[in-house]
Amino acid sequence: MHHTAPAPIAALLAGYRPRTAAESADVRRVLDLVAAGDPWSRELPLHVTASALVVHPPTRRVLLRWHVRMRSWLQIGGHGDPGERDPLDVVLREGAEETSLDDLVCWPDGAVRQVVVLPVPASATEPAHEHADLRFVLATGQPERARPEQPAAALRWLSLPEAHALTAEPNLRELFTRVEELLDQHG
Repeated sequence: MHHTAPAPIAALLAGYRPRTAAESADVRRVLDLVAAGDPWSRELPLHVTASALVVHPPTRRVLLRWHVRMRSWLQIGGHGDPGERDPLDVVLREGAEETSLDDLVCWPDGAVRQVVVLPVPASATEPAHEHADLRFVLATGQPERARPEQPAAALRWLSLPEAHALTAEPNLRELFTRVEELLDQHG
């Protein structure tokens, strides 16, 4: 049986241009995953997630969320809910849930900004696995309304230099660089 549900991922990646050899390899892995069936299935050792860096373009600030399990400041996002197939739907829902911001929009458009396959260590409830993370940029016009989904998942608005200094993950630092380029082009 041919699956048509994953088409939004293939369509989003059709015009995507990876910036590095490692990112090209990650994109190939995502496309292979899409071709094989349900790429969102959390039963698979590699499955799709969707995330975004939330920005407030007028102030050039970005919103980071404390990820308790990973013990680091990260972008918002995560897994699709049952029946969700469009990464943009996932990231907009996750963004609203994790930040309480009800005005989030794709910025400057709905294009994928980064593709990263990340290892996820085992926990008490799941084995080690990988996330094929499709990353976007969302914007808000009301940054002061950001509220954490739960007290342990604090939120912080930061300048891009502050965000660079706060994280050591090379893939996230690369995302900050790409967002800075977008802000320069559209600011």
